Amino acid sequence: QVQLVESGGGLVQAGGSLRLSCASSGLIFNIMGWYRQAPGKQRNLVATVTTGGTTNYADSVKDRFTISRGNARNTVYLQMNSLKPEDTAVYYCYASRNSRDYWGQGTQVTVSS
Repeated sequence: QVQLVESGGGLVQAGGSLRLSCASSGLIFNIMGWYRQAPGKQRNLVATVTTGGTTNYADSVKDRFTISRGNARNTVYLQMNSLKPEDTAVYYCYASRNSRDYWGQGTQVTVSS
């Protein structure tokens, strides 16, 4: 069974930084990334990265967040800088392989003002 295990969430003050990590159960995915869901809102894209290194970011996080994949290609990281209170959400690791989507359990990120 495919598992995506996230870590790195927490509470930080506005302007601070956090780094999220997600490790898969050994499979290599075509695309890995992060989505987030704030209370009462839908789940939205944060950033994705392909095995070839092509990245895609939501406009709201460009120039503040950086997505990368580990050397083993079954991990993905999200470096979040200059965090804002509006970045507060549950962040979900996402992976896609052979047209199937997989999700992690989510990790809470809270940014205080």
